[in-house]
Amino acid sequence: MSLSNQLVGTGMNVSHYFEFEDHVTGGIRESVRHQRKMLRRVGVDPATAPSLDSDVLHLNLMGPRSVWYARRARDHGVPVIAHTHVTAEDFGDSFRFTNALAKPLKPYLRWAYGLADALVCPSEYNRRLIREYTDTPTTVISNGVDREKLEGFEALESEYRERYDLDPPVVFAVGHVLKRKGLETFVETARRMPELEFAWFGPLDRSLKGRETKRLIDKSPENCTFTGFVDDIRGAYAAGDVFFFPTHEENEGIALLEAMSTGHPVVVRDIETFSWLEDGHDCLKSTGSFEDELEALKRPEHRERLGTNAVRTSERFALSNTADQLRELYEEVI
Repeated sequence: MSLSNQLVGTGMNVSHYFEFEDHVTGGIRESVRHQRKMLRRVGVDPATAPSLDSDVLHLNLMGPRSVWYARRARDHGVPVIAHTHVTAEDFGDSFRFTNALAKPLKPYLRWAYGLADALVCPSEYNRRLIREYTDTPTTVISNGVDREKLEGFEALESEYRERYDLDPPVVFAVGHVLKRKGLETFVETARRMPELEFAWFGPLDRSLKGRETKRLIDKSPENCTFTGFVDDIRGAYAAGDVFFFPTHEENEGIALLEAMSTGHPVVVRDIETFSWLEDGHDCLKSTGSFEDELEALKRPEHRERLGTNAVRTSERFALSNTADQLRELYEEVI
C-alpha cells in the first residue's frame, strides 16, 4: 500500500490550528475554511486544536500560542507547517495602528516562519516575499475558490439590487473596506463616473479604522454605496456586473477568484500579485486611472467576453484541483 493510501486509510492525525479563530475574519478565515474542506475531501479530518500528539502541526497564524507549539514541536518529532497569510507588506493601511506595527512585524515573522519545517504560500508573489524573510522551504498552494458556496447566486439579483437601490451596470468590490485595497481609488473613480453605480459589499468596522478611511467612506459620492456586512455573500455577486479591485497589495485575493468563477469581468491594478492574469483576455489592468477600462465595460458584449474567459482561468483554482497538494505536502514532511 502506498504512503498516500496508508495516510488516508488510517486517518492522518493533523492538528490544523488557526489562532484567534473567533476574531479574525476576511480572507484568512476563508482560506482556513477552504483548507479544512480540502483535507476532508481527501480523507483527512483535521483537529482544530493545537497538539504535539499529531502527525503534522499546521499553523495558520503565527501568534504567541502558535509560536509556543512550533518551538516545542521539534522536541516531540512533530513536523510544523505554517501558512504565510501575513506579511509586513500587506499589513499596512488596513486597520488602526497597523502602519505602526508593520515595521517591527517583519523581523518577528522572519523568526516565526523560520520555526516551521515547511511554509505554504498562497501565490508565487507571496513566495517571493517570503524568501526575503527565511530560507525555510516553500510550497505554493492557492487559497482556492469554493464554487459550491456560490451556487445559485444568480437567483438573488433582484433582491440585492432592490435592497441597496442599485441600477445596472454595477461596479462592485467584495471584502473588508480597507485603504490598502484601493478604497481611495474606488471612491474617486466613482466620483469621476457619476453615470455608474459603485457598491462595496463588506464589513465597515468603523471602530477599527483610521481617520482617513472613515473620511473616505463618509465623503463618498451618492453613486458609491458601502453596504456593510452582507448576510449572504452570493448577493454581492448577483447584484454586481463589473468587479473592480484596485488593491495596492494582496497575497492572492479570494474575492477576485470568486468574482471570476461567477463569470464577472474584473478590473485590477497592474501589480505583481496579478501577473497570472492576462490584460485584455481575462481581465483589464491599469496603472493609473481606471476610467477607460470601466468605460469599455459598459458594453455588454465586452463584459460577456471577459467574464467567460475569467471563468476558464478560475477553473484551475477550484478546491478540487488543490486538495491533493496539501495532503502531498503533509506526506513530504512526515
